[in-house]
Amino acid sequence: AAIMNEHFVNVKVDREERPDVDGIYMQAVQAMTGQGGWPMTVFLTPDGEPFWGGTYFPPEDRHGLPSFQRVLLAVAESWRDRRDKVHETAQRMRDYYAAALGVPVDTGAPTEQTLDRAYRALAQRFDERNGGFEGAPKFPPAMPMDFLLRVAARTDNETALEMVHRTFIHMARGGIFDQVGGGFHRYSVDAVWLVPHFEKMLYDNALLARLGVHLWQATADAEVRLATEATLDWVLREMRAEGGGFCSALDADSEGGEGAFYVWPQHELQELLGADADAAMMYWGAHESANFEGRCILHVPNAPSVVAARLHTDVSALMATIDRARATLASARETRSRPLRDDKVIAAWNGWMLRAFAEAARVFGRSDYREVAIETAQLLAGRIGRDGRVPRVLSGDGADGPGFLEDHASLSLAFADVYALTGDRRWLDEAAALARATIARFYEPASGRFFDTASDHEALVTRPRAVSDNATPSGNSLAVEMAQRLGVLLGDESLLAIADAVLRELSESMVRFAPAFGHLLGAADSAVYGPVEVAIVGERKTSQFETLSVALAQQYVPSLVLASGDPDVPRHDSIPLLEGRQAGATGATAYVCRRYVCSAPTADPAELREQLQTAVTART
Repeated sequence: AAIMNEHFVNVKVDREERPDVDGIYMQAVQAMTGQGGWPMTVFLTPDGEPFWGGTYFPPEDRHGLPSFQRVLLAVAESWRDRRDKVHETAQRMRDYYAAALGVPVDTGAPTEQTLDRAYRALAQRFDERNGGFEGAPKFPPAMPMDFLLRVAARTDNETALEMVHRTFIHMARGGIFDQVGGGFHRYSVDAVWLVPHFEKMLYDNALLARLGVHLWQATADAEVRLATEATLDWVLREMRAEGGGFCSALDADSEGGEGAFYVWPQHELQELLGADADAAMMYWGAHESANFEGRCILHVPNAPSVVAARLHTDVSALMATIDRARATLASARETRSRPLRDDKVIAAWNGWMLRAFAEAARVFGRSDYREVAIETAQLLAGRIGRDGRVPRVLSGDGADGPGFLEDHASLSLAFADVYALTGDRRWLDEAAALARATIARFYEPASGRFFDTASDHEALVTRPRAVSDNATPSGNSLAVEMAQRLGVLLGDESLLAIADAVLRELSESMVRFAPAFGHLLGAADSAVYGPVEVAIVGERKTSQFETLSVALAQQYVPSLVLASGDPDVPRHDSIPLLEGRQAGATGATAYVCRRYVCSAPTADPAELREQLQTAVTART
């Protein structure tokens, strides 16, 4: 600290609050060193231009890495004695940034072949034994899995569906999933999903819960639904902020070190569980030996049916035992020191979690999730400025800092999902207004590109533009999905043209680097096949309306655009999907369309399911 304060003006960046700053200088470190990561240290001129940087530096020289003190003194010496060289490097970085924002190259609109090549690229990296991609460490691949689920639905590809199902089940049975309290940890340090980094992030759980909803629609697997609902229930129990919305993270550490809140000595399990101990410890892989520093990370190494057979009981009796054991352990765990919670309410992350709750409420028929979705939507809508500006962090009664592209696009999409859930025109209007404000501030018509910062954002060394999806979907891919979705809901061809322009520049990159474009590949799928447009017309309170809604909810329909309500009611008559549609003699009728070609109106849920399947698998 003394060396730093003597030679430098030190700036510490919270990358969650300022992803723009983090992204700009991560780009520089990757260009200078060939790799990136955190912690990250970047050395800048007083004008903010990077000239040297790196990731981890040890406290002492080791493994070929210089100590941080050595680095600091060497950089200070270069600034003092060789400043002309420093400015030469800074100039090269300015040139690098300029080249990155050069004239876009049209690589062609994505096609079925684009999607097939991306699928094959992902399949080559798939871990057939454990699920996920390649070896350790393993991060939850929610977005690539969502794309694979689309492939499975569009092409009846059983292998693609098995890849998604195997990955989700292995994670849900692994130590990466909190077997007692629900929710997924950040990543697994091994290839088998056993030993996690115990931090829990809101964004991981939002993306995985939404994937779980869609996977349940595709498989009707009760285990998938159980893990999905356990994740959302954990969010409701532990992550709701005092002023509304959802907090961003739980720390990995608590008193006793990393993971101490989550792991169990074998003797404690025996003492707490009593007569249930043998069955529960066999189910959770804790009956033979400890697997983490003398304690047990609970996981499910064998399917419930296998464990039940070994115990000479049936699965329902086993799971009743596990439910009792889980409740006992949850109660005991409350006496431990809890991991610290990061109470930042980040707009984009809340948008993703709102989408998960809205989808789960519609698909699972959970009225409690519906209430949470509406309540959260009202909170988020109330924090948007009159000019359509979304703050990055929502805290208490105030807002902190300007929002980025991902914040605006995420909330627009979340409001569209709440509209699909409720049929309340207010949420379509909120989504539309925010989409138009996003286009106005973050889209550059001359280049056909979205940028991460608004056009009137503070001046930085470059205007950041992240196009790949990493741990979270990029603002770019979210904005493309937003333009596609609202373009259909509003009948606005200009929005669809914007989405197509962005995809044309990136269609080849999506194939070459498929794991890094999971969310954008979903948007490419929508562009290639077209969204499936469904209108359910009639009075929402009637049994026929409910019957049709349930039939739709039980089927996985990629790129679903749903409108519902009575077109004779004011404020519904201007929604293109509802215009000219009639409820019919039964009181409610469903209309299924794709690329302006519509099936016959139907009030029969079985026929609706057939029409949806035809629309999903129809070729371009």
